[in-house]
Amino acid sequence: MFNKGHLQTCVGEENWVDSRTVYIGHKEPPPGAEAYIPQRYPDNRIVSSKYTFWNFIPKNLFEQFRRIANFYFLVIFLVQLIIDTPTSPVTSGLPLFFVITVTAIKQGYEDWLRHKADCSINECPVDVVQQGKVVRTQSHKLRVGDIVMVREDETFPCDLILLSSSRHDGTCYVTTTSLDGESSHKTYYAVPDTMAFRTEREVDSLHATIECEQPQPDLYKPLGAENLLLRGATLKNTQHIYAVAVYTGMETKMALNYQSKSQKRSAVEKSMNAFLIVYLCILISKAVINTVLKYAWQWSPDRDEPWYNHRTEIERQRHVIRAFTDFLAFMVLFNYIIPVSMYVTVEMQKFLGSYFITWDEEMFDEELGEGAQVNTSDLNEELGQVEYVFTDKTGTLTENNMEFIECCVDGNVYIPNKERVLCCSVLCSFNVFLWVCFSLALCLCHTVQVKEEETVDGIKRGIHQGRPTSFYISSSPDEVALVEGMKRLGYTYLRLKDNYMEILNKDDEIERFELLHVLNFDSVRRRMSVIVKTKYLLFCKVDCSMSLSGLRTLCVAYRRLSASEYEQACHHLTEAKLALQDREQRLAQAYDIIERDFVLLGATAVEDRLQEKAADTIESLHKAGMKVWVLTGDKMETAAATCYASKLFRRSTQILELTKKRTEEQSLHDVLFELNRTVLRQHCLDFGLIIDGATLSAVLKPNQEGAGHGNYREIFLEICRNCSAVLCCRMAPLQKAQIVKLIKASKEHPITLAIGDGANDVSMILEAHVGIGIMGKEGRQAARNSDYAIPKFKHLKKMLLVHGHYYYIRIAELVQYFFYKNVCFIFPQFLYQFFCGFSQQPLYDTAYLTLYNISFTSLPILLYSLVEQHVTMETLKREPSLYRDIAKNSLLRWPVFLYWTCLGVFDAVTFFFGAYFLFDNTTFTSNGQMFGNWTFGTLVFTVLVFTVTLKLALDTHHWTWINHFVIWGSLLFYVIFSLLWGGIIWPFLNYQRMYYVFMQMLSSGPAWLSIILLITVSLLPDVIKKVLCRTMCPTATERAQVGMQQLLCEAEALNCLVTKLESVN
Repeated sequence: MFNKGHLQTCVGEENWVDSRTVYIGHKEPPPGAEAYIPQRYPDNRIVSSKYTFWNFIPKNLFEQFRRIANFYFLVIFLVQLIIDTPTSPVTSGLPLFFVITVTAIKQGYEDWLRHKADCSINECPVDVVQQGKVVRTQSHKLRVGDIVMVREDETFPCDLILLSSSRHDGTCYVTTTSLDGESSHKTYYAVPDTMAFRTEREVDSLHATIECEQPQPDLYKPLGAENLLLRGATLKNTQHIYAVAVYTGMETKMALNYQSKSQKRSAVEKSMNAFLIVYLCILISKAVINTVLKYAWQWSPDRDEPWYNHRTEIERQRHVIRAFTDFLAFMVLFNYIIPVSMYVTVEMQKFLGSYFITWDEEMFDEELGEGAQVNTSDLNEELGQVEYVFTDKTGTLTENNMEFIECCVDGNVYIPNKERVLCCSVLCSFNVFLWVCFSLALCLCHTVQVKEEETVDGIKRGIHQGRPTSFYISSSPDEVALVEGMKRLGYTYLRLKDNYMEILNKDDEIERFELLHVLNFDSVRRRMSVIVKTKYLLFCKVDCSMSLSGLRTLCVAYRRLSASEYEQACHHLTEAKLALQDREQRLAQAYDIIERDFVLLGATAVEDRLQEKAADTIESLHKAGMKVWVLTGDKMETAAATCYASKLFRRSTQILELTKKRTEEQSLHDVLFELNRTVLRQHCLDFGLIIDGATLSAVLKPNQEGAGHGNYREIFLEICRNCSAVLCCRMAPLQKAQIVKLIKASKEHPITLAIGDGANDVSMILEAHVGIGIMGKEGRQAARNSDYAIPKFKHLKKMLLVHGHYYYIRIAELVQYFFYKNVCFIFPQFLYQFFCGFSQQPLYDTAYLTLYNISFTSLPILLYSLVEQHVTMETLKREPSLYRDIAKNSLLRWPVFLYWTCLGVFDAVTFFFGAYFLFDNTTFTSNGQMFGNWTFGTLVFTVLVFTVTLKLALDTHHWTWINHFVIWGSLLFYVIFSLLWGGIIWPFLNYQRMYYVFMQMLSSGPAWLSIILLITVSLLPDVIKKVLCRTMCPTATERAQVGMQQLLCEAEALNCLVTKLESVN
């Protein structure tokens, strides 16, 4: 491999199309070796921010004015500036400026935090070998070809090829928690040609090139898998290594698996935009109708302008411009049907409402000393609309801590405990030989390494008096659990020294076994074996099945090899390892020849303990109508055992496998169609699907060869729809995001939620509609990049079923109520134009126009949207099925929207014509004065304010003192304001048209009667509709409300009875 300065270490594919040449240490190859071709590669800078200092204002404004509402209010504001309109530009400009400014500050702060995080990573110190010395520099200054020195417990700054290690065998141990979620130690090997270069000078003297494929995001198909160290992984149990940078910056696998952060919009906001478009159409229609009718009405000469304002011929010829100006004036007059105050109220409701999650004491974790966090308040209501939950496994569902539960030898079950006592179910049939062989197999058949000492709280731990108190590390947490379990049963694995494995037996005697060969585990064989030299014994562990109780079970077996059989095994293994082509296939064939004719010794059961109440949470989510998918980078066997333990898979679940092993036996097309037929024919059964990352890549491939078979994505989605649960294992971080994106883009367009605790979960968290990070053991990357962060998985139940339910109910009522009350507000203004010659005369005074949405009616609905509880928290937690009542945006569907709109039109017609017909004839007050147009408008406005406020009071289920204060206080404020506004001469006003109008109206007995009568008639239809619906076809929520009221009545009756009995006694 090392020839004339050429080092070909990275062989991801046998034949690749695109490749790159890396010159180690930036040294040109020796003369005559090959032409030196300098190539440009990106630096090691990581960029996750969205804005820069220069583009923040234009880019942010562009994004904000892409929202229909903001653009609409901008147009209205400009119209008010350009032409003479009935209302002031301040009424539209000031609220718009407030919304834009607050949003820009919020988004700018979030991006500043991302800039800060990027700087902390890019300025991290890194040791680089230059001119035979180690020089410290910053991470972002690294270039492809630099030789890097990494010390123990340091994180790799970029993707590196391992050249040499401080360990004599050229190996190093690495944890890839931030990449695939696995906290176990993996073994990597230095390139054989460079493993002897152990000092800075020796490494710096290296003249070689590396040929490797171009960057690609797949973590499980890496080039030179045994040599490639990925950015984000951490060096463990190795003093230091030397490695060369091959991929830097945004070309590293970690960066390629990073999902860029985009602005998320909730389903409620999308519904608001759709409703806004409808109301825009209504607004334009009103303006067009009034403009046309105005000119139709003025077509008659006797209805032209009065004689003192007669138009000239030039003015008459400019009728097109004048008509357009009148159209815009009508637009401004009716624009209050879409008030900007609604968007301000929604923003305030989301911001203030998010504190209820932060303040929730039930979501506070004593161990971490932290509670739930809200990173964005824009998606609160989306928590009540989730249909798919995508969860990580390790550290999210589980505690990331494997434990040896029990073992079975010769039909007897043994349970290890901390006192090293052997608990046996049947002691009389104890087989000493089988037990010793079983113990030796578990102590020898593994790749566990022993960490001799570790500093904990400043105290070093190590081997003391011949007994190790050190800890074990391994590429598989199962192996560590088994070795530690055997240690409690009396057989302690000490170390691997000079290729000899040392064991401390029950008699405190050290036994030594020469390790001859290791037959590594792979997902196809599902077993791992070792050959040791004590009459040539072959020990094997087979991953046989997943227990329904969630335990991962292994069968343990052995075989005696004769000298000739051992020689033959060595020949097969050596021949396969030296093969340059089809190496993996030849090794698999060699393993199959050797691993046969075993004698069964026993079985073990290992468990990765679930987090507290994880199974209960998943069960509640299922009852709430959500589908739960587990997306993990872990092995299929371990992940499946966790799914059984967490009740994701049940005893009755029929498991369907869509894995690489199966697609190697059959074509992907045949497997997919067979699974699809199975789920469609037996749709009454409970199915669970298991798919791995390699098969998923094939399913999601854009153009399949022989695509005449159809679209694999649609078939895959059809299978998933008919499965109650799906497990995706061996998933790269970007594949997790692709799965979420696939479900989001399906024809149902369901709302998705992703939850995880590691950096490998960030991509799916960013891709999902709602991303939740867990403050776990794998760092805080997930929590920082999520929309919400919670301490434990169990808190997801209350987050969705309680907080999500409340948020959605509240904001749905807020949106519908705002449109309703503004239809009630503006439609009388539209009707009034028919009685004033379409002169753009306002029905209401300017103060009423300005303060209606700001002061008179905004505070009650804001408070309602913060504290309303239509059912109690305990009921929502006890009955998860209530979540189904609000699923699929049920309260903001078109039929509900039309009902609220029609109700608003009915009330508006009642206000206007009720007042009109009651005062059809000229009505005099007690002092003989007549009612004018401002008195008429004030009467309509008074009925309007009282009706919409009392409508909200009728919708309120959870009454507190603050509800009473705000609702009745807002009505009192309107009365006091009207008395002051019409009872005082204001010197700063040029007009005094409202002087004494309100008092004049209240001095009339018929006015009082009409107000009470019109309010009653307006509220009656909604009351009748609610009574009929609750009686004839109540929802589950309404039945729960009735049940809750009955319980309260029974409790009160019981309290009264107890009180009477006490008084009698």
